[in-house]
Amino acid sequence: MTIQMNKDWWRGAVIYQIYPRSYQDSNGDGIGDLLGIVRRLPYIASLGVDAIWISPFFTSPMKDFGYDVSDYCDVDPMFGTLADFDAVVETAHSLGVRVMIDLVLSHTSDQHPWFKESRASRDNPKADWYVWSDPKPDGTPPNNWLSIFGGSAWQWDSRRQQYYLHNFLTSQPDLNFHQPAVQEALLEVERFWLSRGVDGFRLDTINFYIADKELRDNPPLSPEARNATIAPSVNPYNHQLHIYDKNQPENLEFLKKFRAEMEPFGAAAVGEVGDAQRGLEIMGEYTSGGDKMQMCYAFEFLSPTQPTPQRIVDVMAEVDRVASEGWPCWAFSNHDVMRHTTRWHLSPAAQRMFCTLIMCLRGSVCLYQGEELGLPEADVAFEDLQDPYGIEFWPEYKGRDGCRTPMVWEQDNLNGGFSNGRPWLPVSSEHLRLAVSAEEADPGAMLHHYRKAIGFRHVHAALKEGSHDGLKAEGDVIYFTRHHADETILCAFNVSDTPSEFHMLAGDWLSIGAELGSAQVPEDGQLNLGPWQVCLALKRN
Repeated sequence: MTIQMNKDWWRGAVIYQIYPRSYQDSNGDGIGDLLGIVRRLPYIASLGVDAIWISPFFTSPMKDFGYDVSDYCDVDPMFGTLADFDAVVETAHSLGVRVMIDLVLSHTSDQHPWFKESRASRDNPKADWYVWSDPKPDGTPPNNWLSIFGGSAWQWDSRRQQYYLHNFLTSQPDLNFHQPAVQEALLEVERFWLSRGVDGFRLDTINFYIADKELRDNPPLSPEARNATIAPSVNPYNHQLHIYDKNQPENLEFLKKFRAEMEPFGAAAVGEVGDAQRGLEIMGEYTSGGDKMQMCYAFEFLSPTQPTPQRIVDVMAEVDRVASEGWPCWAFSNHDVMRHTTRWHLSPAAQRMFCTLIMCLRGSVCLYQGEELGLPEADVAFEDLQDPYGIEFWPEYKGRDGCRTPMVWEQDNLNGGFSNGRPWLPVSSEHLRLAVSAEEADPGAMLHHYRKAIGFRHVHAALKEGSHDGLKAEGDVIYFTRHHADETILCAFNVSDTPSEFHMLAGDWLSIGAELGSAQVPEDGQLNLGPWQVCLALKRN
């Protein structure tokens, strides 16, 4: 099998996120690596996904586990070599799977040569490649901006006698996108990886690239509006409305340049929009017009509490309102939030329903490694924590290590088949019973439901790339239709643990999706859905 040139491959794609530290260790050092991914690519292909997204594997001091890059164009020895990455691309493509990589462009590591030069003086060639500012007359930071990891977003540097901006860790200084040379350097990074065969990018914190040139203070955010998905109750970052430290309109011009570089390669990008208040609106801006990002995902379905039927309807209606030209990418879990099985207290039946639901929504889909096994959040003891976010805010917030523990491949192996050495994070004993080997042998396991749901999506063009008529809620039931060419599919979901009734829409409907537990279309039009049951039906023309 080979990858065919198709510039619209991303539309409706199912993308499988790999956190490389925790996927498969090939050399016994307890840390996953690129050759480990190569080993497991046949399994990934067996899921039926269109692409993989690999979290950062670039050279890094690993203060934020690869999201602090010190060399954009090389592989950290921890993960292997550039030749190993080439093997990932070659193997994935031979299996019909595209490869997307995670580019972190808003900031670098403080160990990056660019920053080392920039901080050396105020008049060197890269002096303005980062966001520097003099202190206020009283020596305090230039404004009230806060870091996501706690405290001020400004760090004093004794060499330049100035503050530098860091939206994340102090060791992650923000690049100055107002400097054209910075943008060109980052576009050159993009070209490097495109020439190496990647099919696209996941762009980390895409709305953080450009900060207000005047460095104006952010206004306060009222307590009732504080709805962040990560540590909302303990992090003062959620006390501000972030209108100046990110989300600047100048970013649109850079995104157009980035898109133009991808076009000849048929590559695509999905941008991570980190904004609790304006995420969907920014998604609309960044994916509009066909000349910026192909996809973006916001955090609406990464919410701490299970979305109600009305909440799901409202989110999709807002997307229709603010991003009608664009294309969303939906995720329930990723490497930054508690796994949704635990976060939403889902039973296996509820997990199956939500899996089927996300495969039916208009947009593309990101699945996080282990989600297909129904893995719950792992309980990681404080002494085993690696995540600086969790260490900072413990015990009110335990950080992100619980969703980053190693993938479990073998049930009868102490380390779950992940490594012959001591894993960098402990393997959850609760996860072992859900290992791939155990689920492959159980026809009723979650793994098989995910395969069926992905396959069902691919069989029906209406689900993969069609339009929808708007979601509606009737009690605990969400319903909508998807359309493409001459195919119309009705999708109804009971989002509750009690039976629900739903009156079928007018028309001649044929039951489909039996492999997903879909209810049969009733002759009298009155559909009785069991707890967490779905009904999928094809309209006869």
